[in-house]
Amino acid sequence: MTSQMPPPMSGEELRRRFVEFFEERGHREIPSSSLVPHNDPTVLLTTAGMQQMTPYFLGLEQPPAHRLVSVQKCFRTVDIDEVGDESHCTFFFMLGNFSVGDYFKRESLKWSWEFLTRELGIPEDRLYPTVHPDDKDAYRIWRDEIGVPEERIGLLSDNWWGPVGATGPNGPDSEIYFDLGPEFGSGLPDFPPGEGGRYLEVWNNVFMEFVQAPDGSRSPLPRQHVDTGMGLERLAMVMQGVRSVYDTDIYQPIIQRAAALAGVAYGSDEETDRALRIIADHTRGGTFLIADGVLPGNEGRSYVLRRILRRAIRAGRKLGLEKPFLSEMAGVVIDQFAAHHPELAERRTQIEKVLRHEEESFGRTLNAGMARFQTLVDGLASEAAERGETVARELPGREVFRLYDTYGFPFDLTVELAREQGLEVDRTGFEEALAEQRAASRGRSTEAFRDLARSRAEVYVGLAQGPTEFLGYTETAADARIIGLVGADGPVAEAEAGDAIEIVLDRTPFYGESGGQIGDIGTIRTDTGVINVDDTFKPTPDVYVHRGTVAEGFVRVGEKARAEIDASRRQAIRRNHTATHLLHRALRLTLGDEARQAGSLVAPDRLRFDFTALEGVTPEQLHEVAELVNQEIARNTPVATEVMPYREAVEGGATALFGEKYGDTVRVVTIPGFSQELCGGTHVRATGDIGPFLILSEGSVAAGVRRIEAITGDEAISRMLEQQRTLDASGRALRTTWAEVPEQIEALQERMRGLERENERLRGQIAASRAGDLLDQAVDVNGFRVLAARADVEGKDALRQMGDRLRDRLGSGVVVLGAVIDGRPSLLAMVTPDLVKRGVKAGDIVRETATIVEGRGGGRPELAEAGGKNAARLDDALAAVAGIVGREAAR
Repeated sequence: MTSQMPPPMSGEELRRRFVEFFEERGHREIPSSSLVPHNDPTVLLTTAGMQQMTPYFLGLEQPPAHRLVSVQKCFRTVDIDEVGDESHCTFFFMLGNFSVGDYFKRESLKWSWEFLTRELGIPEDRLYPTVHPDDKDAYRIWRDEIGVPEERIGLLSDNWWGPVGATGPNGPDSEIYFDLGPEFGSGLPDFPPGEGGRYLEVWNNVFMEFVQAPDGSRSPLPRQHVDTGMGLERLAMVMQGVRSVYDTDIYQPIIQRAAALAGVAYGSDEETDRALRIIADHTRGGTFLIADGVLPGNEGRSYVLRRILRRAIRAGRKLGLEKPFLSEMAGVVIDQFAAHHPELAERRTQIEKVLRHEEESFGRTLNAGMARFQTLVDGLASEAAERGETVARELPGREVFRLYDTYGFPFDLTVELAREQGLEVDRTGFEEALAEQRAASRGRSTEAFRDLARSRAEVYVGLAQGPTEFLGYTETAADARIIGLVGADGPVAEAEAGDAIEIVLDRTPFYGESGGQIGDIGTIRTDTGVINVDDTFKPTPDVYVHRGTVAEGFVRVGEKARAEIDASRRQAIRRNHTATHLLHRALRLTLGDEARQAGSLVAPDRLRFDFTALEGVTPEQLHEVAELVNQEIARNTPVATEVMPYREAVEGGATALFGEKYGDTVRVVTIPGFSQELCGGTHVRATGDIGPFLILSEGSVAAGVRRIEAITGDEAISRMLEQQRTLDASGRALRTTWAEVPEQIEALQERMRGLERENERLRGQIAASRAGDLLDQAVDVNGFRVLAARADVEGKDALRQMGDRLRDRLGSGVVVLGAVIDGRPSLLAMVTPDLVKRGVKAGDIVRETATIVEGRGGGRPELAEAGGKNAARLDDALAAVAGIVGREAAR
């Protein structure tokens, strides 16, 4: 028999008691961190209280105290498909106490035991600790200091935490299990915990005392830490004496509200209970996710949110809840937990709006897709029956894709529905059909947008209803309102996650591509959605259009929005734009006033500047231009901007670009004492902000137009450092200083030229020697001396040199040489002038022999060459020469 439990305690009381217990022992309470991990892109969601402690444990940040306690909201995705039974859930609260280099095993284990047995009054004989078999210290503390009998201390080899990856902090842990009682399983033979369900883990103490090296060896950490975790819902289940976390006062208010809305009773049947548990868990988790900034979408944590909301919606439909109900369920969650999590109340309106929209949108999908799904299943069953099979076994992948593509039916929902009917899904076929569709449609939306922008500028003007207020000269973020949305087929009122869209705002910090400067990128965020902006353009001079994709949630015309550009990218563009003004002026000072801008590109990673020039630019002139620009940068001259009438600006000396259209009022960008231009682009505060200026290339792009490409700032620094590394490495290789590298290279080149000359001389001698040997192969044909032979040479130049020597030494005659060069046959024919006069022509000879090696050739009467494909027949071609010459001579 097990001892009696104390009177039930509420979840709220358990939470309070835990925090106060550890505060009395010198711990500082820290608030729960967001469900969206801070500065950790490797993790989708916060899954444990330890995550916000990691920077403290690794020594990256100073903790607010060395003893900490928290109630952390957590979300785990691994069991989403299992939610609905009595034990699994996605969202939960984790109670945890932590030591950052302070206390260790003794205090941690004693306090855990003290809290459970004295503070909460759990009978000692219902608690069973476990330790790692190698953790003798923890075992001794449990047995000798706390007094737990040996037979109730389990040894579990998996009581070890970490490391995360191949290396890093790790150590043993000690779990505490609660005996639920004999009605949940057999007695002690079931302990340590196995497959039976009698023993429930309630608390885990992790002792980080080692660091693991790449070779797998472990050494003690300089400072040892403690990380503990206990699920509030599980503890409430224990303290309230119920069978499931869903029976506790933490879940019951949500479950009972859902049951009342559906007109059902919790506990009436398993199918109803399962649906209510899904609604309770997923609504609670979804509400907290939205409060922490997550919105429904098709990727990452946004997809997790969308998935659990859709499971909750479908569970509601099973209970007969056809009208939207999630926002009302969220109200229960907010009222229940807002006292500890004020972000819930602060974002109540946003939460309800997002849930209502997701439910309405998915409701339409369900209505259309469910009928089609059932038709598909019934059809497969009929086909199976015709084949004599009792049931169909698998849904074809392409039919599943049709559900997804035509009806918007999520793949994971199809899998879940199929599982309920005992069917598998052909995942491979689905993925193949999806890949084909993406390949076919790639670029289609972009082209549609481009066509729309070119041919329907009036669409954007009509939506804007006036000029867009541009704030980007001074701001990188601004509050605005969405006044227009444009899809590939024209204006729309709303766009959802995954939609490609163009957005017109009433005001914006985004620069629209113009004047050579590319458009800004960034994000537009509303209460209900996030748009990733990947381009900004101006269909007319005064209207700005933001092109992007809805990444999360949904957006509607009329909503308030927060528009924020990629500020670091914009700063790089500013540097390059101001640098083009300096470059323009430097070119005119160096080359003369005829050097005028003929085009430009200002991007974050480079600048391109086209200018008029009648002659090429010498290296000395290019060096002078770069020097002038960098000198002006070093002066750190403030850059001034002023808006004034066009005539006044031009009369004041400002440079206007030829062919550019200007309004009555213009913006003048002035670098005092150096440059003054009409320009609507964004610029640096002072020239020193540009950083180093480095010219990459200069050359001609058209008649009278040349182009310079250059980089500035970080790009230039990286390039110069790489050049310095290369120069230093060259100096080491040449065993000289970097300053003498050019001189050493020139000396090496001269030496190479000398060696090449010597090589040519030796080749000539070898060729002369070989020519003498080949002359012995000359034959008499109708009184003509004819030499047709293979030559062992490396290239066509050597073949010609050998032919020249043989012809000269032959005096009068025909020379035909063949060689295999780079795996292909080559032929050379030479005829002395006296025989040319008698009708023998090298071109005729080489054309006929070339056909034998499957090639073509030709040339002059004295000299002709040919190439072929069939090297195996080169000897046949050479053997045919005598006959060909004989026929030529006989004519």
